[in-house]
Amino acid sequence: MILQCVAPLQCYRVPHNLTIGLAPRKWSPSEEAMPVTPPSSPSSSSSSTTRREVLSLPFISATCSSLLSLLAPGSSSSAISDFSELPNSGGVKALDLRLGSGEAPSNGDQVAIHYYGRLAAKQGWRFDSTYEHRDENGEPIPFVFVFGSGKVISGIEAAVKSMKVGGIRRVVIPPSQGYKSTSQEPLPPNLFDRQRLFTTIFNPTRLANGEGSTLGTLLFDIELVSLRHQ
Repeated sequence: MILQCVAPLQCYRVPHNLTIGLAPRKWSPSEEAMPVTPPSSPSSSSSSTTRREVLSLPFISATCSSLLSLLAPGSSSSAISDFSELPNSGGVKALDLRLGSGEAPSNGDQVAIHYYGRLAAKQGWRFDSTYEHRDENGEPIPFVFVFGSGKVISGIEAAVKSMKVGGIRRVVIPPSQGYKSTSQEPLPPNLFDRQRLFTTIFNPTRLANGEGSTLGTLLFDIELVSLRHQ
């Protein structure tokens, strides 16, 4: 079975050994790294376009078993050598694709993020994307939450905690830091996607078969768009 994982962003040349279980992607001579620029105002249309381009690039292929093996304690695979485990995160692994230049969040701040969310147990099925949540003008609506409130899955809070506004981070969230109930955010607005997500993660038969350590593994690309002190 094939799992789709996020491809390296053009604005930051990720090392080739980021690919999981496959040979490194071959870059054509015409592909040049784009310079990293400070984030502009979220209201800017050019800023919105840039974020869409950054987070909607093609995905590279990897086997589901290869990815899940990387989450096992003591894994020595070089495929995830560029990722690092976030301190006090419960096993969340992260790779910074673009470093932000703004503020870092504190408890009580109102935080806005854009993200792509994928489920490892469904071959990398994308269960939600903020770029599919649009306002009346067709612009993508970021996901907003109060940092430290406990309403979102702990893996996302752990990922955002050490980010700065404007940064983009790719994270692998183990089940222990993912969804614990069907009321935790972020929730896919589409009912079918929401049901599919939770019937997979909380499948009683597969949990009884000892698959609980892999069913809820999540893959997120997260951009910290803005924050506001409360």
